[in-house]
Amino acid sequence: MGKLPETVSTVQQLDELLSRPREELVDLVARLDGDILIIGAGGKIGPSLARMAARAVRSAGSKAKVIAVDAGRLDSLQADGIETHQLDLLDPAALRKLPKAPNVIYLAGRKFGSTGDEPTTWAVNTLLAGDVARALGPVRVVAFSTGCVYPIQHVDTGGATEQTPPAPVGEYAMSCLGRERAFDYASAKCGLKVLHFRLNYAVELRYGVLMDVAQRVWTGQAVDLTTGFANVIWQGDACNIALLSLTLAQSPPAALNVTGPETISIRRIAQQFGELLGRRPIFSGEKNGMGYLSNASRATELFGRPRVDVDRVIRWTADWLRHGGATLGKPTHFETQDGRF
Repeated sequence: MGKLPETVSTVQQLDELLSRPREELVDLVARLDGDILIIGAGGKIGPSLARMAARAVRSAGSKAKVIAVDAGRLDSLQADGIETHQLDLLDPAALRKLPKAPNVIYLAGRKFGSTGDEPTTWAVNTLLAGDVARALGPVRVVAFSTGCVYPIQHVDTGGATEQTPPAPVGEYAMSCLGRERAFDYASAKCGLKVLHFRLNYAVELRYGVLMDVAQRVWTGQAVDLTTGFANVIWQGDACNIALLSLTLAQSPPAALNVTGPETISIRRIAQQFGELLGRRPIFSGEKNGMGYLSNASRATELFGRPRVDVDRVIRWTADWLRHGGATLGKPTHFETQDGRF
């Protein structure tokens, strides 16, 4: 993987780290048949994943193409040798132009702003997924989902496993389960091989649970401890696992929880940030032990521990924030327990 730096000082350096493929991924791409299609490549995770796939293809000496599709422009990916298509797949005419490939990563989805605009959320998360899934044909798909399809868990349970029955809270989570069911239907009817990639939560230096806590400590805002625990995984590790998971797609579909192997204490990481940033954390609320907690033991068994551990990301994040690094300005609302995003 290469040596990890002590600090990350530029967006370019961050993007390189987020898109750095593991050796296992390069080996897989060398054996993989056909092109890799990434649908929804313009979001928070899509650009890193597309660049990682392209880097793995180049390192493997493969002739496969990496193809990125999104409703927004993807000009920044073209310089990395990625074929891009700007398509609003909610438009049936655009859907007919969807490129074909035997290996698909499906990232399209909507979370923030769901409350108050529920019809659009259902259209993007469920209706679109069904239309795309049926259009793809009998290919392999890693379909991004969320740990929010599970009921909230008490920390003492160790988190939801893949055997925990879904019981989504709120319309966003329900629409995500609808997305899974749309892919299940296409698998049964069209022979699609699917892995539901239940991610919970990806972090990097511009966004995520750790940045949310760090910003509150840095600016003197109270850190709410009601949801006192969380699971996180470095986004680069999540991208590696997503691409490696193409080999796990099957019919009927399977599910995989993807997050870090540990449950982190929000109080503890706030205190760490306080020490690193020279600030005294302020706390509010009383933890009730509940939250969207996932058990990723199976992913850890299959792919090993994340290459970038939580303590390193905390140090990187504190340094990034202290030196005025850019952020995406999108709080995760990890504190939410009522499903309202």
